[in-house]
Amino acid sequence: MAFTTQDNQLSAGEQLSVEDAELLLEWLLKHPRGRIDLSACDHVHAASLQVLMAARPKIAAWPESQPLADWLTATLTEEASNHGKNNSRC
Repeated sequence: MAFTTQDNQLSAGEQLSVEDAELLLEWLLKHPRGRIDLSACDHVHAASLQVLMAARPKIAAWPESQPLADWLTATLTEEASNHGKNNSRC
């Protein structure tokens, strides 16, 4: 497991691998208001990224790796923004 949990927060380790995607999804389903701490993370596999994009959890801390932080911030916040626009058309 590449992460630890405490109360309503999940803290990712250095990598969120493909194997972590299912565990991440299960945790987010059990904790829909849970927060994710990505500060130690330096790699996110596409499968875990898809979970984050689908669940759109609150991010408690972005990665300390600035390139990854910039990329995830743009990806997850843009995805959330576009999701809101798509829902407003319904």
